[in-house]
Parts: sequence; structure tokens; C-alpha cells
Amino acid sequence: MLAIDQLTLQYITNDAGKRSAVIIPIEQFDAILEDLADLAVIAERRDEPTVSHEQLKEALKHDGFLSN
Repeated sequence: MLAIDQLTLQYITNDAGKRSAVIIPIEQFDAILEDLADLAVIAERRDEPTVSHEQLKEALKHDGFLSN
């Protein structure tokens, strides 16, 4: 996740010198969109029941995704 101080920002100002828009590199924009998508998934799933680490490991072993 990008921190605000990691962004390369350029501002567009109006005639009064007030900031009216911002320009960021496309790579940073894409990273922000990915972070927003991740946060949306977290918000949607916050009420789902949790599974312990041991339960997860056992399920992965059972399904053949993790060796014993």
C-alpha cells in the first residue's frame, strides 16, 4: 500500500492559485486502484467467520496444496 508521502504529486492551480487538480504517475494511480479494490473486498468480507491458522493448514494439506 502506498503512503501519501510516497506519491509523486503535481498540482494544477486555477487563476487564483488555488489547487484544482492533481497529476500522479500512472503506476501510482494503478497501485491506488489496486489498494482500493483490496479494501473493498476486506469491507465486504468483514462479517465472515474466521478460520485458525491450523485449520487453514489442514484444509490446504487435505486439498493437496500443502505437503505434510
